[in-house]
Amino acid sequence: MNSSAAEYKISQSGRTITFRALGDWTRDNANSLDMDLIRELDDLDYDHVKYDFSEVDHLDTVGAFLFARAIRIGPGQRHNWSVIAGNEGQKTLMQAAADAVLGRPPHAQRQWYDALIRIGQATERFFIEVMETLGFIGQFFVVMFKLLLTPNKIRWKSVVALIEEIGFNAAPIVMVLSFFIGAVIAYMGANLLATFGASVFMVDLVGVAVLRELAPIITAILLAGRSDSAFTAQIGAMKMRQEIDAMTVIGLDTFEVLVVPRALAALVSTPILTFLAMLSGVFGGMLVAWLGSADLSPILFVTRLQDSVGIAHFWVGLVKTPFFALIIAIIGCRQGLAVTGSVESLGSRTTTSVVQAIFAVIAVDAIFAILFYQMGV
Repeated sequence: MNSSAAEYKISQSGRTITFRALGDWTRDNANSLDMDLIRELDDLDYDHVKYDFSEVDHLDTVGAFLFARAIRIGPGQRHNWSVIAGNEGQKTLMQAAADAVLGRPPHAQRQWYDALIRIGQATERFFIEVMETLGFIGQFFVVMFKLLLTPNKIRWKSVVALIEEIGFNAAPIVMVLSFFIGAVIAYMGANLLATFGASVFMVDLVGVAVLRELAPIITAILLAGRSDSAFTAQIGAMKMRQEIDAMTVIGLDTFEVLVVPRALAALVSTPILTFLAMLSGVFGGMLVAWLGSADLSPILFVTRLQDSVGIAHFWVGLVKTPFFALIIAIIGCRQGLAVTGSVESLGSRTTTSVVQAIFAVIAVDAIFAILFYQMGV
């Protein structure tokens, strides 16, 4: 293949120079022009470079790098540039050379299949997470069963301290939020039912909604955001300080020491908090019914609640709470033990813990709703 000598012509108009190249700008042909090109560019004062590659026969990375001399010709001197004539291959080489000269990473153009790759990677991570969580659950129940057969090995002091942290300390926020939820449901029900002259049925609405669904799910979500994140952060911090490794070295089972006490504390605290949330939510509804447009006295409200809302709704709401408690405790502890040792890992696992717990709680609640509906409860 015949090669032609590399040549260039530089013309200036105002603060813009036009770099017109000719011939083969390859390693063999263009190297000899490097020093001359640098000296000529040093004598010019400009802000913008236009490249004309219309008469360039061949171009490689060496030639593109020589062209890039015009973009940065000294410390702190950077100029805008554009290609006014040239094919796509020449423009791609010029872009790569310019990025290298300016110290920027090369621009990676996303392909159409990148979205599919990300979906595939996310799916793989999802199944890995599911399998690891199922393995963690199996190991948890094995250890839990062994401890229930030998209750003297359970760390009751830790359980009591965690009940105070999970239950008693969370009671005010759970009750206040449930109170406002019950009040909002009563207010909306009163306004809607008043158009049909059936304001008294707001009692049924408040009772069924709060006892059956809202109190358990609000309590579980609050615990998922409050206690679940605390479990992950506490255990993750211990993992970062290598306290978990120290426990293993001296023969302690991390499930017995860290996971089971938190699960037992959650099992005790969640039903109690749910019961308090039910009382608070019903009280909020009763207050709105009494002081609002419905004008239902507390005695009439309670009487209607006893007559129309069966005790089954109370038990339907309460029976779900142990499952919510186990979900919160297991996910929080599992994510805490999965922390790798960096601050970024701790933050990521804490966020994942809360998201997974809330998602799992809502999914299990939906399963219970379908199950109870099929059972006619």
